[in-house]
Amino acid sequence: MRKLTHSEISSRRLSVEDAISAARSPIYGLLENVRSLYNVGSIFRTSDAILLSKLYLTGFTPYPPRPEISKTALGAVESVPWSYHKRPLDALDEIKSMGIKFILLEQTKESIPIWEIPQDIFPACIAVGNEIGGTTGEIVDAADVAVDIPMLGVKHSLNVAVAYGIAVYRLYEMYITQRRGDGAAVPGVR
Repeated sequence: MRKLTHSEISSRRLSVEDAISAARSPIYGLLENVRSLYNVGSIFRTSDAILLSKLYLTGFTPYPPRPEISKTALGAVESVPWSYHKRPLDALDEIKSMGIKFILLEQTKESIPIWEIPQDIFPACIAVGNEIGGTTGEIVDAADVAVDIPMLGVKHSLNVAVAYGIAVYRLYEMYITQRRGDGAAVPGVR
């Protein structure tokens, strides 16, 4: 085994222009009232990593241009399609009108573990909420399915950017597994 050099890693990366025009995964994200600029930047960066179709920033979630977001996003603000909606339900109307299933990452009485997401979920939008209070009732009520990340220790939650990363990579894994099962190539996947 040999660690890749920085130039080898860089040679594998898409340019911003290529990323903008690349085929995107059928995964969307919605942030509701996420307070931390650094969490938002981190979520942009994770969204770029899976070629997320679109990121919806809603409520009092901060949005670009903000230096704190850009610092953490490391350029992903330019490569991830995004929009801001003051009212989360306006974003949800757009999502639902496109036939996208709405997944809530939240602890509810009906939540299922993240590894039990139904296979027929795509295209899908994963929603995360405020670092303290989670998502609001109107978002909870609009969900097609609620999932959670089982917490086995003392703590009952993860940082919102970490939880988002786990969720979108779980969805991405499901997507590439389905594509491979169909015999289809998945860009960037060996």
